[in-house]
Amino acid sequence: MITDSKKRDIALVVDDSPETLRLLTDALDGAGMTVMVALDGASAMRIVDQITPDIVLLDAIMPGMDGFETCRRLKRDAALDNVPIIFMTGLAETEHIVHGLEAGGVDYVTKPIAIEEMLARIRVHLANARMTQSARAALDVSGRYLLAVNGKGRLMWATPQAQKLLSDTLAGNADEDFALPEPMTQWLEQTQRGKTGSKTAVMASLPGNEQLRLQFMGKLGPNEFLLRLTKDTSGDMPAEFSSELGLTTREGEVLSWLSKGKTNRDIAQILGLSPRTVDKHLEQIYSKLGVENRTAAAAIAVKTRNLE
Repeated sequence: MITDSKKRDIALVVDDSPETLRLLTDALDGAGMTVMVALDGASAMRIVDQITPDIVLLDAIMPGMDGFETCRRLKRDAALDNVPIIFMTGLAETEHIVHGLEAGGVDYVTKPIAIEEMLARIRVHLANARMTQSARAALDVSGRYLLAVNGKGRLMWATPQAQKLLSDTLAGNADEDFALPEPMTQWLEQTQRGKTGSKTAVMASLPGNEQLRLQFMGKLGPNEFLLRLTKDTSGDMPAEFSSELGLTTREGEVLSWLSKGKTNRDIAQILGLSPRTVDKHLEQIYSKLGVENRTAAAAIAVKTRNLE
């Protein structure tokens, strides 16, 4: 059974075939779901303006606005970001399947529909959607500065903390129309393809020698990328500072962040390095400064900065 102990899941079935609508309505109702039906994409859009379904079963080929365009328009609504859309069609060619997935669908079934298989797929996608919603809800209350964008840099969702930081620092709203600046989109594309050595990039320079940084955390879905947002005082040290202590530029940056109380993991994330690389830099810093630990190294950095 697909029933939920607290409520009945709502399925929106969009198809211009009365026979398909009857078949799916009977099957879904028998599985304990509430069913809404639409004969075309325009009707589906009007329905979701009033009620948000838990899952959408969408015919790919319909007169007027086809299923692919309907899916794209549905996914523009932030309230439907987590709602799985399953395409239904008699077309089984790879290009049509890819087209459906690129439009925002999560699955693709061919007609004639095998009811038991369809119900099994629905169970899986509903469970995955709930897990995603629970995870995002947990992030919202965790105080994390996280956001997700698609491959074009368009904001898909953000924790309240990230939304506020974006709004405060960029004097704008982190809503569904927000998109990363063009350089950040290029950086995202290069990072996800492994074409750049740094998973951290400066999004904007702010007053007071601060920087708004983005860190690539990983891929969440076919077209969803998780980013971490931070606002930090620039860690770059003057060239004469590094040369005075006999450090390389990178070692100077590591020491600067260390002197500001950052952990090795923090430094790695800020500079786009691996924790192991940070450890190696610290070993060289300790050796060059003639100290044995981070506390002593930080003290020298602070003293040197105060003398400048």
